[in-house]
Formats: sequence, structure tokens, C-alpha cells
Amino acid sequence: MPKTAPPDLWTRLFYHPYALLVPWVGLVGVLLGIWSGLHLGLLERLRDERSALEQERTSARQQLNRHVDAKQARKDMARVLARLPDQRDFAPLALGLTEQARAQHVRVPGLSYQVEKTEIALVRKAVLQGAVSGRYEDLRRFIYNLETAQELLLIEDLQVAGTRVQDQSVTFNMRIVTFLRTDREQNRPSVGAPS
Repeated sequence: MPKTAPPDLWTRLFYHPYALLVPWVGLVGVLLGIWSGLHLGLLERLRDERSALEQERTSARQQLNRHVDAKQARKDMARVLARLPDQRDFAPLALGLTEQARAQHVRVPGLSYQVEKTEIALVRKAVLQGAVSGRYEDLRRFIYNLETAQELLLIEDLQVAGTRVQDQSVTFNMRIVTFLRTDREQNRPSVGAPS
């Protein structure tokens, strides 16, 4: 009997019972190779782009929140400025303060005042200070009326200077602060003036 050549590999594979699975296994292998190539190449790049976009979105969102907060702060500042008395209304405010003291039977003999600059461009700080004397009950009522006044009046300092037993009077050194709105024209340099 003549010897026949051994069958090649492909022929042997197709003669076995699992021969029908070989093309499917090859197809699965090719698909796995394509999937891993896409996963390693394309999907990793897309994940990096996505994380960069998320960081950009987060920073844009934070910037938007800062703008919204700044807009709200400008609105709040405008409301506060609208409630402050005008600088030219300071003299009537000081006069009203002395009249209220007189109505409460409190003596304000030498009330001095000065206007100071603040860090805020359109706001000035007005300081009223001096000795205030009267009976304790009257002074207490006067201070309560100052604290509950519609104007923004702050009692910055209050020190007992002395008492007199004869007429039951108490003397305080008082420092009252309020804030005044200034005109925009006062803060702008005049035309032709050196800056």
C-alpha cells in the first residue's frame, strides 16, 4: 500500500467533530481583537475628553455662580444704598437726634460730628459723639429709641462718665455712627481736573 501524505492542518481540523466551531472561534477572536483595539484606543481617548469637558463644565458652573452671587450682591448693595440717608440729610438727622433727646428729658450739651471716608466709594461714615446726661430711665428710653429708629444708627461706644446723686443723673460719653450715601458726582473728578 502506498503511503499517502499526511493531511495538512486545515484538513485535519475540518475532519474532527469540532470542525464547525473553528470559523466561529476565528470570528469571535477577530471581534475580540477589534473590540479591544477600539476600547484601548478610542474609548480611552473619549474618557479623557469627557473628563476634560466635565472639568470645564464645573469651572464654567462655578464662574456662573460667582456672577450670580455678584449680581445679587450688587442688588443688595443698591437696596442698602437706597435706605441710607443722603449726605445732605445729615444735618437734619443730627438735629432730629437732639430733639429726640430733649423730648426724652436727656441733655446733649456738646454733640460734635464728623464725616469720614469708608472703603465703599458711595458711602461715608458719619460719627456723632459727645456727653449725654439725664436720669437712668430717660437715658435707657433714649438709647432704645436710637436702636429701634428707622435710620441706621449704631451705638459704637458708650461709657459711663459719672453720676450725680443729688438729681439722680447719669452722664455717658456716647459715640453714634451712621452711614450716608454720597452723590456720584462728588466722587467723579471734574472735567479738566488732573487725576
